[in-house]
Amino acid sequence: TIRQELSSELGYTKRERDINVARIGFVASELTRAGAACIAAPIAPYDAARQLVRQQVARVGGFYLVHVATPLEACIENDRAGVYQRAIAGEIKGFTGIDDVYEAPAKPDLVVDTTRTAISQIVHEIILLLERDGYIGDR
Repeated sequence: TIRQELSSELGYTKRERDINVARIGFVASELTRAGAACIAAPIAPYDAARQLVRQQVARVGGFYLVHVATPLEACIENDRAGVYQRAIAGEIKGFTGIDDVYEAPAKPDLVVDTTRTAISQIVHEIILLLERDGYIGDR
């Protein structure tokens, strides 16, 4: 994973999160430049960092920002690793949604909420975006 291989020296300050997202964006842009499809799902809490990645990738190919707008309560409930509880207990500092902000995207290409929409429907909506723009399906 990115955190273990590409960004292992980084922590979770705003600066370090921005660096992590920028690295993911760089890899995505290089893969896109080479003709590959890239799906990246970083925790990217700051809109400015997301916008920089959008600009970087869009120079060489398509970019879609899918905002997974699942309520915090559902994230806590579905947290199998227990990291939300550790953050709530103060064991993890700078945790997005607990003691650090999450800036919702101003202009996402798609907004989904896994508590209201089945994963299969979300995947279908993403496929429709890709078909609409000619990335998959008949051309």
